[in-house]
Amino acid sequence: MPQHNSVTIADVQAAQERILGIAHRTPVLTSRIVNDRTNSQVFFKCENFQRTGAFKFRGAYNALAQLSIAQKQTGVITYSSGNHGQAIALAGQLLNIPTTIVMPDDAPTVKQTATRGYGAEVILYNRQETNREELAQKLADERSLTLIPPYDHPHIIAGQGTAALELIQEVGELDLLLVCCGGGGLLSGSAIAAKALLPNCKVIGVEPALADDATRSFHTKTLQTVKNPNTIADGARTPSLGQITFPLVLHYVNDMVTVSEEAILRTMFFLWERLKIVVEPKLVNCFLTQTDRKLTFITRAGGFCLCSRDF
Repeated sequence: MPQHNSVTIADVQAAQERILGIAHRTPVLTSRIVNDRTNSQVFFKCENFQRTGAFKFRGAYNALAQLSIAQKQTGVITYSSGNHGQAIALAGQLLNIPTTIVMPDDAPTVKQTATRGYGAEVILYNRQETNREELAQKLADERSLTLIPPYDHPHIIAGQGTAALELIQEVGELDLLLVCCGGGGLLSGSAIAAKALLPNCKVIGVEPALADDATRSFHTKTLQTVKNPNTIADGARTPSLGQITFPLVLHYVNDMVTVSEEAILRTMFFLWERLKIVVEPKLVNCFLTQTDRKLTFITRAGGFCLCSRDF
């Protein structure tokens, strides 16, 4: 298994330079009512305003920009339920790289349409019958394409870490950073950035209780899996942490916690009603953890990565 030094703060900083002027530097929002409810100062890094509506563009562009000329000419392939696929498709369009996206046939139509709109070939599969990783690898071998997975790739992880890097550069000291978790790309990248810049900042990963493989993996120190969990947070339906992200999470993250489906829905409405932002179910997890007070330590300043929107 790769070690915890497979991605470093230098990689995250290099990624920030690479995506400068291409990815949006997204806004950081605050809310008086949230501060009052949590008895702390809270900052929301709003990646729902990122290109394609998700933090995934950061890692996708960082990865594709580093391909060789030959790899760029033959093209890339990935598998995704939507956000990573759209990000790869747009990055490919900007860099003139052909892209192929393997997506589940039950992925939201708007995500399929957007992915095709960025010029990608979309290949649909049935979640219950087909292993997406195996299908993508088979197509990559047959077509000589470069496979760029959605989270278990050092360039993807470094790119995602730039979201937390920007947040810390803008707001300064944080006692706590809450980050949602699916496959662990955003969480591990953000934790690397946070621990390098703010060694005393506690980094907490959050995922749905119905898709708690990362939480079980963290607490048992053994990689756990979950199969097609029935959670509204479709971005968290990944089967497990990756071979690269797992050791990074173990090394840099302080704790993992879970939230219920009911609480996710309630918090989505709260964010829409009070902050006037539309946030994907997976990404409300981190905010929900603070407001439901599942964390026992007291924070003066906390950061949240609200990192994509759903339509």
